[in-house]
Amino acid sequence: MKPGPSPDIGAGSRRSWRPRLSTVLILINLVILALPLGGIAVLRVYESALIRQTESELIAQGVFVSAAYRTLFDRTIRPARGKAPANPLALTSLDDYGVTPTHIEPRANPSTGPWRPQLVRLDLAQDPVLPVPPGSEPTDQPADPIAAAVGRELEPVLRDAQVTTLAGMRVVDYRGVIVATTGGDVGQSLLNHEEAQRALAGEYVSLMRRRSSQAPPPPLDSISRGARIRVAVAVPILHHGRVLGAVTLLRTPANIQQAIRGKRRQLIWGGAGLLAIVMSLSLFTAVTIGRPVRALIEQARRAARGEPNAVTPLRHAGTREIAELSETVAAMARTLEERARYIRDFAAHVSHEFKTPLTAIRGTVELMRDHGEDMETGERERFLSLLESDAERLERLVKRLLELARADMAGGDTAGTRTELRPVLEALANRYRERGLDVAVEAPATPLFVRLHADTVDSILASLLDNVRQHAGAAAHAVLRAQMRGDEVDLQVADDGAGISANHAARIFEPFFTTARGAGNTGLGLSIVRSLLQAHDGRIALMPVPRGTCFEITLPAAAR
Repeated sequence: MKPGPSPDIGAGSRRSWRPRLSTVLILINLVILALPLGGIAVLRVYESALIRQTESELIAQGVFVSAAYRTLFDRTIRPARGKAPANPLALTSLDDYGVTPTHIEPRANPSTGPWRPQLVRLDLAQDPVLPVPPGSEPTDQPADPIAAAVGRELEPVLRDAQVTTLAGMRVVDYRGVIVATTGGDVGQSLLNHEEAQRALAGEYVSLMRRRSSQAPPPPLDSISRGARIRVAVAVPILHHGRVLGAVTLLRTPANIQQAIRGKRRQLIWGGAGLLAIVMSLSLFTAVTIGRPVRALIEQARRAARGEPNAVTPLRHAGTREIAELSETVAAMARTLEERARYIRDFAAHVSHEFKTPLTAIRGTVELMRDHGEDMETGERERFLSLLESDAERLERLVKRLLELARADMAGGDTAGTRTELRPVLEALANRYRERGLDVAVEAPATPLFVRLHADTVDSILASLLDNVRQHAGAAAHAVLRAQMRGDEVDLQVADDGAGISANHAARIFEPFFTTARGAGNTGLGLSIVRSLLQAHDGRIALMPVPRGTCFEITLPAAAR
């Protein structure tokens, strides 16, 4: 007899949702990967923000210098009044002074009124970084007298402002000649700078240039900025639709290291937060994977020590795969325990069944060896008949044990098997009628097909009819009934004999249990029948009836 079928091992995992192990591992790896990438992205964005902050400050300074230049320009070109000597730099018209801008700035939005803010536009991830700016170059063309006069008044202001802003500033006239500077190159030309050329065309310019410095990196607490990029801004000086000149500004943005040092408190808190995330992920991994695996290992160790029922499904499996693994291992452990118990009980029954005839044979042999010469012929024949009877009993036991072993190992692919049931029933009934047993067949006219081989069905029913002959007697009447129920076929083998008592009914499928041992019954027939049916997805049960005995067999139906 084989142990009954195990329950669905996946049922527990379907009762509640659990993430898959692959999902947990992917999530952990993605989060761990995102931590350094997120830090790099944050630093990159912050560095770009520092550049834009510098650009915004330089635009504001440039616009302010441009406004101051226009004010000084208006005062310089104003004609003298009264008794003062005539102003040699006075102008009566601006039509011929400066240049006409070729770059047209977008007009102010009517909804914003007269305001025309210059938005920052530099992006470290998209905008190119131009080479180190060239130095100003000598020129034979002198500066415009009016611009030179304005520049002399403006230069002290630029130098005082540089002490605070740290920006290098130059003011050029409309011909590109420097008239005011913080670098001491008045009278040089700045037309070799792209930003100056574009500003003299009326365009607001912002760009990035590489910074070349042979000096060692400054300390973190130094005012010097050790960044590798400089921000260059050029602002045109526009007055009544004419370009009077341009203001160029150059400054190194704040060093990212210095900025980080200034934000060290926030960064410490951020690092602590990242550490907390990592620790949380580690704890999550330990709870969802490590702890269930350790519990499975402990169960396996207890089972290895021989503890019964040591392996059970985990209550907190964590992931779906571990839950399925736990239920599978528990089902396997139950199957192995049932198989071990079955083998132990089976071995005990076999030894008991073999012990009786072997003891009788040994005793008979010893008796004949000691007293065989003094025995009469009839007495000797009686002892020889006993030896033959016990040997036949042993032979029957061996044969039935081989049949039970084949039944336990039966099975295989029967998906394509298709046997019509009625011809098998009719042939079986005719064979047992010839042996003296009255057998009737009750089956519907519609053909019934089962997913078993014909010889397997014949073997199962033949064992049951042999029981009818042995227990109900030759005068008994047996009936083979068949009917369709859903996707299964029900077979009943009934007789009108004395039946089976309630005490015996609970044990009839146990190996070696029989009430007719004296008649040579081995008690293995029903065990063989049930093993064959289980191997072919069938079932057998003893049904309660008013008289006699009725076994109901359920077989898988085949398509017609």
